[in-house]
Amino acid sequence: MAYEQSVSWWCYSGREIEPLELIQTCKAIGYTAFELAPVDQFGLIRDQGMKIAAHQLHVPLEQGISHEKYQEDIKRQAEASLKLAVDWGIPNMICFSGNREGLDDERGAENAIKHLEPLARMAESAGVMLILELLNSKVNHPDYQCDRTAWGVEVVSAVDSPKARLLYDIYHMQVMEGDIIQTIRDNHQWFAHYHTAGAPGRNEIDERQELYYPAICRAIAETGFEGYIGQEFVPLGDWKAALQGAYEACAAD
Repeated sequence: MAYEQSVSWWCYSGREIEPLELIQTCKAIGYTAFELAPVDQFGLIRDQGMKIAAHQLHVPLEQGISHEKYQEDIKRQAEASLKLAVDWGIPNMICFSGNREGLDDERGAENAIKHLEPLARMAESAGVMLILELLNSKVNHPDYQCDRTAWGVEVVSAVDSPKARLLYDIYHMQVMEGDIIQTIRDNHQWFAHYHTAGAPGRNEIDERQELYYPAICRAIAETGFEGYIGQEFVPLGDWKAALQGAYEACAAD
């Protein structure tokens, strides 16, 4: 398969799991990278022969590019984050629309386009991809603005930069709109990264949830995708078995 699989570190934070055990377990399964790992773990990850697939451009996600009032802070964070990306060879940096805060979607899109454009130019200079994340506003992130594929595509396509794309989170978009495979086929040119999780619940990718990841990942592979599919579920049971099962479900070869 052309794409690689990564693991979101935060899903295992707060558990009694040693960082080295997590890294070595994921590597043995076949994962090649981590996402959203603490910066102080970057060295250990790289020492074990793994990569950092993605990190956040700015935080918090509730305060994003849809609002003028957050732009100076986001730009300041972006400068430091892009330097981090260059220093550690991180190909993707995640950015966020932020919450609506009463802003309608048309005005929010106009603002997001305006504010993503200079960030994209910075990313072009750094050789880093900015990925605007699609999240659900129904269950996990109330009031988040980039909660529909069409809205996200409108923004990144208008920015007209090869370094501005979407992070298509399969779980979140199943919650909001479904029609996952057809959406991927129709819009894959705007998707530079994918996230997974079981729906409903955001837990294991197994027979208890409604998404069939083997078919979804075959559809992704058929688009010629060469980036990362990031496992971003929170396991309820045996975390090692969950990671093994998820890797196998998403191996489309």
